[in-house]
Amino acid sequence: MINNIIYTSNISEGVEKILSQKEFDLLFILTDENTHRYAMPLLSKSEICQKAKEIVILADDSNKNIENLTTIWKALGEGGATRKSLLINLGGGMVTDMGGFAAATFKRGIEHINIPTTLLGAVDAAVGGKTGINFGGLKNEIGAFKQPSAVLINTEFFKTLASEHLLSGFAEMLKHGLISNIESYNRLLQFDICNPDYATLLALVEESVAVKERIVEEDPLEKGIRKYLNLGHTSGHAIESLAIKRGTPVQHGYAVAWGLVCEAILSHLKLGFPQKEIYRIAEYIKNNYGTFNISCNDYPYLYEKITHDKKNESGRINYTLLKDVGIVEINVAVTKEEIETSFDLYRDLFGL
Repeated sequence: MINNIIYTSNISEGVEKILSQKEFDLLFILTDENTHRYAMPLLSKSEICQKAKEIVILADDSNKNIENLTTIWKALGEGGATRKSLLINLGGGMVTDMGGFAAATFKRGIEHINIPTTLLGAVDAAVGGKTGINFGGLKNEIGAFKQPSAVLINTEFFKTLASEHLLSGFAEMLKHGLISNIESYNRLLQFDICNPDYATLLALVEESVAVKERIVEEDPLEKGIRKYLNLGHTSGHAIESLAIKRGTPVQHGYAVAWGLVCEAILSHLKLGFPQKEIYRIAEYIKNNYGTFNISCNDYPYLYEKITHDKKNESGRINYTLLKDVGIVEINVAVTKEEIETSFDLYRDLFGL
């Protein structure tokens, strides 16, 4: 559990508050090419951050790899970092995932703080303690659990995001609503994410992060109910991999959104999840995220990627599914035929 999550509309005040509570010898700030240009100037208003050593890496999830990780380790070493140094990860999920893993492994662990600059990063990667890199064509294949000592969530960054980036993060919030309760879920479906009121959005983000934090506090190492957070991701990661294979990569949250539809269908087939809720989530996803085209020819590739999911055990494919909104079951065994049926019905719902 992170004891220090600050929600603020003033980035410099927020970061000064966090850093004034920390003891460290050297401060490092990890950015990618985009956050170096657009987000670092906001952080530079802090006197403490002006003295920090910045590490800039290549942007985009395709660069969440061992080569970029090595760049971070090398920069920390050459910058004189010790076990008492502090690393701020300023960026989206790629930066906080990889920066957290660098912090977990450099000198067997240094303290780090996450400042997410995307909505997706704020509600997903920046909290929960999962860190890692992609490896062998698989997302987050290598990693470790390491909680940040603090997280700063700031709406100033969200105002610069393109609509597709807001929607990407909002898909994770929809997932949190689905595993939480019908009231939270309805508030999300009623919120206009394409024309957001940022004060309301910050309140919804706080509610969404609280869902994840409650789960992580009870199950920090994903032995039990933390698997609730995998809803939409087993099918979604396979869809994301297929998009990359086609040479037309999609935002992570878009893949999760389409994965939520596939897994709502599986939830109905396996656990009796209400059909009306399948139609409701499918309509929302289709209207806001569009359609991802899947054909029968894609099924072998999608299934092969699903078999590599980290939740699987001894050749058994496990899903996190829903009996109803807020009623979750983990480790639900699903067959190849049932997975293919979910894709068949997804195609029917989206008119493919």
